[in-house]
Amino acid sequence: MARKSLIQREKKRQRLEQKYHLIRRSSKKEIKRVPSLSDKWEIHGKLQSPPRNSAPTRLHRRCFSTGRPRATYRDFGLSGHILREMVHACLLPGATRSSW
Repeated sequence: MARKSLIQREKKRQRLEQKYHLIRRSSKKEIKRVPSLSDKWEIHGKLQSPPRNSAPTRLHRRCFSTGRPRATYRDFGLSGHILREMVHACLLPGATRSSW
């Protein structure tokens, strides 16, 4: 189980990303539209003004049940060992069992 503070920090990053998403998207579209280089630099400065944690690259997928940040399957939102336990317990329909 991941520490509660790390999970809360990740949730805070998600809220920040949602808050500044439209600002980032509009700035990027404006950079593509403007022909002069000096205007592009000016817009790029505005793009750097939001907090760093609002960038989408800072987000990390975590396991839904344990909060584990690594080895998370996107389709299920679960980490590998939790996914394996659920498949063996027949809680995921359509998934085939394997042992390793």
